[in-house]
Amino acid sequence: MAIDLTSWNCHGLRAHIDDLKSIINKYQPVCIGLQETYLAPGADIKITNYNIIRKDNIHSSHATGGVALMFLQSFPCKPVPLNTMIQAVAIQIHVGILFTICTIYLPPNQTIYQNELDNLLGQLPAPFILLGDMNGHSCLWGSSDTNSRGLQIEKLIFDHNLCILNDNSKTYFHSINRTFHTIDLAICSPSILTRWDFTVDENLYNSDHFPIILKYFDISVRIPRRPQRFIFDKANWQLFTLYSELNPDMVQMDDIDSATETVTKHILEAAERSIPKTSGKFPKQWRPWWDEKYAEACKKLNKAWNYFRRYPTTNYYVAFKEAKAVARRIKRQNKRNTFQNYVSSIQNNTKSKVMWEKVRKLLGTYKMGHSVSILNFNGQIISDIERIADTLGESFAKISSEETYPQEFIKYKRSEEKKNLSFRSSSKETYNGPFALHELKIALSKSHPTSPGPDKIHSNLLKNLSESSLRVLLILFNRIWLEEYFPVTWRKAVVIPIPKPGKDPQMPTSYRPIALTSCLCKLMERMVNARLVHVLEENGFLLNFQSGFRYGRGTIDNVLMLETAIRDAFVTKKHLVSVFFDMDKAYDRTWRYGILKDMYNMGFRGKLPIFIKKFFNDKNISSTHR
Repeated sequence: MAIDLTSWNCHGLRAHIDDLKSIINKYQPVCIGLQETYLAPGADIKITNYNIIRKDNIHSSHATGGVALMFLQSFPCKPVPLNTMIQAVAIQIHVGILFTICTIYLPPNQTIYQNELDNLLGQLPAPFILLGDMNGHSCLWGSSDTNSRGLQIEKLIFDHNLCILNDNSKTYFHSINRTFHTIDLAICSPSILTRWDFTVDENLYNSDHFPIILKYFDISVRIPRRPQRFIFDKANWQLFTLYSELNPDMVQMDDIDSATETVTKHILEAAERSIPKTSGKFPKQWRPWWDEKYAEACKKLNKAWNYFRRYPTTNYYVAFKEAKAVARRIKRQNKRNTFQNYVSSIQNNTKSKVMWEKVRKLLGTYKMGHSVSILNFNGQIISDIERIADTLGESFAKISSEETYPQEFIKYKRSEEKKNLSFRSSSKETYNGPFALHELKIALSKSHPTSPGPDKIHSNLLKNLSESSLRVLLILFNRIWLEEYFPVTWRKAVVIPIPKPGKDPQMPTSYRPIALTSCLCKLMERMVNARLVHVLEENGFLLNFQSGFRYGRGTIDNVLMLETAIRDAFVTKKHLVSVFFDMDKAYDRTWRYGILKDMYNMGFRGKLPIFIKKFFNDKNISSTHR
């Protein structure tokens, strides 16, 4: 797998944000070092799929200088704090090994003392790569002469036993003199010298510096990919319905697990044949104003630039400047037209959800992605993706562990869990009977297009099954229901960690898990829930004060009741006491188990459907996860 690092003096990040997107689309770099960003401290910059850390030049009355590091959100990395006056930022990143990337900008008219550079390198965890515009000329890296800054950098390299990755390629174009120089450098620790190949892009991207590209090939390094998803907007549903036709023999096997896997596999094979999928690669940076006219102008611009690079005459330089002006004019016109068309798309009949999405995009307040980059567990830095997953799994498992329970409760809990509970009723209640087709259809119509679980069956696939296939699926559900067996594949889930707002993202306890379970399982759960709700409502088992998750009611009812009580207290000049509970980890599995057990102890034995028996008597599930 090829890993790319990029360094570029952008000569103004806001002005060249589109050029930066072009570099990202071309190289898909893991990390990008930027110099001369010209950003004011309050300016906000966002690039899709990338996080950014930066250091702005606050010692000037106007925006000058400044450095920034952009890195992929899905790649394990963390910022490195630097205590220096030099314009530099650094991160640690895991590419086979954990190493440091630092981007630096040394202005040509600013005095930099040698001890400041030594102090900066002393703060960088080894091994490291130092990238940036250092404005130093030296024969050591291909310059025709050597200046004082070049001698300073040479001393830095020799004193710290560092290596230089440059290959004498020119990295800077001086437009006034029309000359090329090498002032953008890549310096690294000796231990990683042989890992990287150094190249320089031939395009300036409307700056005066060429981007530096460092490429590292290692088959053991894997860049995280996005999970492949079905593109339902391009699906051939007629073909899917035909290919996904279920046979009754598929669900008549002796083993329910085999029947469930057969049905799942058959539906997935039909989806693979009739519905296209995403590639799994990260999407390119979106530039809606790009069209064929601008692409042709860029082609002519690159052609004029290549002529000038080979033959730096005045005529070729004038031709290059003209092509550049034409491309810039077309780009500005395209941006203006695209913005006007986008704003005009908001009409009086536009749905509110769509309208607010468009407004958020106009304001640039869209949500950025999240990822777990690096964890700090018991003082140990964890950067390997698999170890991060294991650490988070251990942290989530502790939520349902017995460590925080009193010993008296643990003793009682274990003694009660040894008892086998029987939910069989003395009489045959109607809600314990087989499901009907209309129950399946109602549950399917209420299903939302949620993310699929480990079996990759999406609810959209189930909604496009034929009626005969739904009847076969109903046979499988009734077997599960009547034979009291919960399929093994339905007990698995894909757990996604979501960072808690305001918490340290490096701590494992700062994440809450979201479990994605099988949509087939959730469909049957919806059918069971409909029967349970009907029994609870018909028999009046629910208090009138409970409003959440009830038909025709909502939590706003309780808010209105509280408001009415407050107003009555004001009118009657009485006191009103309100108590609000916030239950810590209220929705872990042990808590749900306790609720079901309390229902059982309260005499609800004959009322609970026999299907829930599996949550208590299944010997394959540990007591803490029942």
